[in-house]
Amino acid sequence: MTSMGKTRRMMSVGLIGAALALTLAAPARAGETPAAATETNAAGWQLTPTGADARFRGLAPVDRRTAWAAGSKGTVLRTTDGGRSWRNVSPPGAAELEFRDVEAFDTRRAVVLAIGEGEASRVLRTEDGGATWTESFRNTDPRAFYDCMTFFDRRHGLAMSDPVDGKYRILSTRDGGRSWQVLPNAGMPDALPGEAGFAASGQCLVSAGPRDVWLATGGGATARVLHSTDRGLTWTATVSPIPAGDPARGVFGLAFRDRAHGIAVGGDYRKDQPSPQAGAVTGDGGRSWRASATPPPAYRSGVAWLPHSRHAALAVGPTGTDLTTDGGRTWRTIDTGSYDTVDCTPDGSCWASGEKGRIARLGR
Repeated sequence: MTSMGKTRRMMSVGLIGAALALTLAAPARAGETPAAATETNAAGWQLTPTGADARFRGLAPVDRRTAWAAGSKGTVLRTTDGGRSWRNVSPPGAAELEFRDVEAFDTRRAVVLAIGEGEASRVLRTEDGGATWTESFRNTDPRAFYDCMTFFDRRHGLAMSDPVDGKYRILSTRDGGRSWQVLPNAGMPDALPGEAGFAASGQCLVSAGPRDVWLATGGGATARVLHSTDRGLTWTATVSPIPAGDPARGVFGLAFRDRAHGIAVGGDYRKDQPSPQAGAVTGDGGRSWRASATPPPAYRSGVAWLPHSRHAALAVGPTGTDLTTDGGRTWRTIDTGSYDTVDCTPDGSCWASGEKGRIARLGR
């Protein structure tokens, strides 16, 4: 094994150990989650002081020091010191916008997506760490509602809208988000009646490698995952075992560690409704999906593979965090704090964010 391989292996083992250590943490005091009760522990989610009360469904960590978060009330935050402090870099005049996704390339360059019907759906870009922002796309079609975006590299990216004229609409950029074009829909399968995407975690549209991208759906009779191997020009649709049949149910988040192995999470986002079969896995790029043998116990909106691991991943939702160490086949709850989305970086850090300004890092 090369020295780089040894380093990556150590990172992966350390992160898995940190996540597993959460299960051994002392019970929380009344009103606290395990993460809060052991906030100074070396393992577990460690909340960071954001000074914000927005709900951060958009999260884009770059490395263990730099991360971006985007949320309600037009709020965008950035840290460059590992979460010890956050700077409010929100675009001026954006207080009425609902940011649900952010994609960051480094400490200075990031793209954020605002959701909503018609002109509420917008894309803004910064090249100076949020000091200034440029609006690069504003939706003018009242039938469109953009949910998520993803980037294959620093130049090529996609954003997706709920169906327009019976098909999902795909927006494409080839210049890092400076300009966008609607792709032709000839290669897009028809949407099911009532089917749509969920703007819950920035993970209803995800990519792996230079050309593969997946789109998660719900609300229709079945919850599907659509897959494209040519950056969004043509798609195939596969039914997932995650229950749908209601506007509140379906696949909410996807994560692929390569172009073959992926995890889907979801359920029913209503607090008073159960979410059986809230997880599924694929080993063939989404051509087929298998229900998790032991799925997350409740609705989950975000999921991420641990860095350089073939088998470990985290799933998050309003009622907790779950860990899998077998590629998504079985899950175990390791924290009861509320988070909407989760993401990990190549250099070995994992971050989560959610309601009431909550942004946390997985303890080292």
